[in-house]
Amino acid sequence: MLAFGIASVQLARDGHISPRGFIYPGIVAFVFIVLHLAVRFLIPLADSIVLPLSAALTMIGVLLIERLEPELALEQTLWIVVAALSFVLVILFFKNYEFLAQYKYSLGLIAIALLSSTMIIGKEVNGARLWLKIGPLSFQPSELAKVLLVIFLAAFFAEKRELLSISTHRVFGITVPEIKYFVPLLMMWGISVLMMIFQKDLGSSLLFFSIFIAMLFVATGRKTYVVFGLLLFVLGAYICYLGFGHVRTRVCTWLDPFNPATIENQSYQISQSLFALSSGGVSGSGLGLGHPTLIPSVTTDFIFSALGEELGLLGAASVVILYLLFVARGVKISLSCPDDFGKLLSVGLTSIVGIQSFLIMGGVTRLIPLTGITLPFVSYGGSSLLANFIILAFLLVISHRASRRSSSVIEEARR
Repeated sequence: MLAFGIASVQLARDGHISPRGFIYPGIVAFVFIVLHLAVRFLIPLADSIVLPLSAALTMIGVLLIERLEPELALEQTLWIVVAALSFVLVILFFKNYEFLAQYKYSLGLIAIALLSSTMIIGKEVNGARLWLKIGPLSFQPSELAKVLLVIFLAAFFAEKRELLSISTHRVFGITVPEIKYFVPLLMMWGISVLMMIFQKDLGSSLLFFSIFIAMLFVATGRKTYVVFGLLLFVLGAYICYLGFGHVRTRVCTWLDPFNPATIENQSYQISQSLFALSSGGVSGSGLGLGHPTLIPSVTTDFIFSALGEELGLLGAASVVILYLLFVARGVKISLSCPDDFGKLLSVGLTSIVGIQSFLIMGGVTRLIPLTGITLPFVSYGGSSLLANFIILAFLLVISHRASRRSSSVIEEARR
């Protein structure tokens, strides 16, 4: 698939096929072969579908980056190698992932410190303060923070789930737990609102809060938390809409992207994205034959729009299906896990990929306001790739442990 795609891009761009164009795709393919062997030898009972799904998404990303900005293909390939190393390290050192629950508060504090660091010393890029710059390197701490936060939440909810599920009060005829158990919800809401204000980042704010609500619902099974959480976020977003111009701009460009007063400035990105998707039609214009480079930040925030233009509805739908399958396998891993911590951890990690994918694809298609976050495994960006490969490794480790425990139970039953 990747080889045919690269050949198509070269023919459209250069008129001939050059062997040098297959170097980076070849390296990526080799990396995933090595990862497959590492999984088979180190955690042989791990889920057999998640890694191929991730490989397909990553290779689609490399193909699109090679087509859109060839000079970035080398950087993306190098980041894939670094992310693959982190994948192997997680498998080697976190096979017994349960011990992480003992350090939940430390990991939670580190996550909050990473998030708050950009509010103080962060570098503003494209209107959002999301980056830390160390010499020539730039790093987005929220990518690692979301993984650490999920580990903290999984351990916290596993410990408190019974208390969070018990209802002892009635408010407006609805049974709710004690007020003190809403404190984590209020704290997470506060962090999300602060991110929206100081980092000027609606996407990460919505992502973190959505992950929190998803994990809270899975832990307790109570719809009250979901409703209350959604009302809180809507209230916070409305207050920010009234008080801060960048939030108001995002909403206005979502409601009317073709407004003559904004189409050449604030709503230029989203309007170009919609033009690209509409021109792609069902089968697309063909790789290398469209004009997705007219969209600013096309290799990061709007890479799904480029895919929709040149591969059409069929290509875009295929990517959506890959994400749906990834989420389905993640949920299956969670259901097969016997311990609460592993169950909640796998749900949280899967939620990161599923919710983030929905937010960015929904944003570029104008289903929801534009959020400006990356498409997992596909978009250009080292921080995002690193976090996604760590998530992938943890899911495989959890699935291996769950399968091994099931096998042990079956063997004991036979005896």
